[in-house]
Amino acid sequence: MALDVNGKSIEQDGNGNLTNTADWDEDVAKALAAEDDIELTQEHFDVLNYLRSEYLNEGGNQPMERMINKGMSKVWGKKINSKVLYTLFPGAPSKQGNKIAGLPYVARKGGY
Repeated sequence: MALDVNGKSIEQDGNGNLTNTADWDEDVAKALAAEDDIELTQEHFDVLNYLRSEYLNEGGNQPMERMINKGMSKVWGKKINSKVLYTLFPGAPSKQGNKIAGLPYVARKGGY
């Protein structure tokens, strides 16, 4: 399965996640989000960049939702809850967010 972005074919696995995290950029994120009928805002990109930073800079860490809540509370300077993140990523911030962030599929259940 592949996604065509700006004339480039981007390989995806069976779950729609990128097979190579280095293929990701904002245009790829927008194309992945469009597959799920999501129009990305700055808040979306804040979460995506947080998820990518955790994965790329913290040894492949793919945080569960509680940790995403805490991380985004720091980024946004206010306490947030899962409801805020599910408004952005209705398919689960830790799964749909990771997919749109160009990260590997997360098979775990639950957000805590």
